[in-house]
Amino acid sequence: MKLHDIDFLIIGATKSATTWLQQSLQQDPNIYMPAPELHYFSRCYDHGDEWYLSNFEGQKGQRLVGEKSNSYMDTEGAAERISQKLPKALLIAQLRNPIERAYSDYCMLYRRGEVDRDVAKYLDPRSGADGRFLSGGLYFQQLQAYVDRFPAEQILVVLYEDMKIDAAAQLGRVRKFMKITDDLPLRPLEKKVKDKAEPVVNPTLRRLLRPFKPMVAPFRNNAGFKKIRSIAAAEVQYAPLTRELRERMSDFYAKEVEKLGTIVGKDLNGWLRNGSTH
Repeated sequence: MKLHDIDFLIIGATKSATTWLQQSLQQDPNIYMPAPELHYFSRCYDHGDEWYLSNFEGQKGQRLVGEKSNSYMDTEGAAERISQKLPKALLIAQLRNPIERAYSDYCMLYRRGEVDRDVAKYLDPRSGADGRFLSGGLYFQQLQAYVDRFPAEQILVVLYEDMKIDAAAQLGRVRKFMKITDDLPLRPLEKKVKDKAEPVVNPTLRRLLRPFKPMVAPFRNNAGFKKIRSIAAAEVQYAPLTRELRERMSDFYAKEVEKLGTIVGKDLNGWLRNGSTH
């Protein structure tokens, strides 16, 4: 296995159903993808090429080989590293309304007990413009790094909202981009891979129990532990995204969304008006 054997990368964005896309593609016998996100060209570059390639040892035959790491979209330097190591790779970016993406990202970290209920502290551009939640949706800036380094025919941008309308058509676009010519009917995953409505242990309780996590780790698969967890779990009540906060976020993303539309050849201002691109 050599670096030039890597055919494609799903580069992001976070909270845009890229895990759904990955797992749907993994049903295709023409495609091989390791399950975990490798983050090689972003967070783990010091591990070296040999480590990176070791993650593809399960691939066999003449299949297309690729991986998914959402951090490739918004990590400075990732595009340059990929262009140096994988100049022929196909790049797939699945993007989502940046306002909804930021709120979904906030909800994920709230579920984990890593942020508190003061949603404005994280999503209001007046206080959180430099944080991960808002900066993660600056797609034009992020994609420009790839557009500057790769031919247009090696980059495919697909939208989360189109996936929600017709998942099979979305998969068809991706497979066509990857030049898979058979008509194998893939069945898109019906359930969200990471659903914020699923019951979890109260985030405040999770924060309090975090120091004890290493101690209970050996018992996580124990039936008694699972029973206790199910009793403690409940559907999380998230702080709402208010109209005022949404409007501030819309203003924050306005210029970015307009410029992104020039790259993807589509008017995306509906994201900022009503959450739709249609």
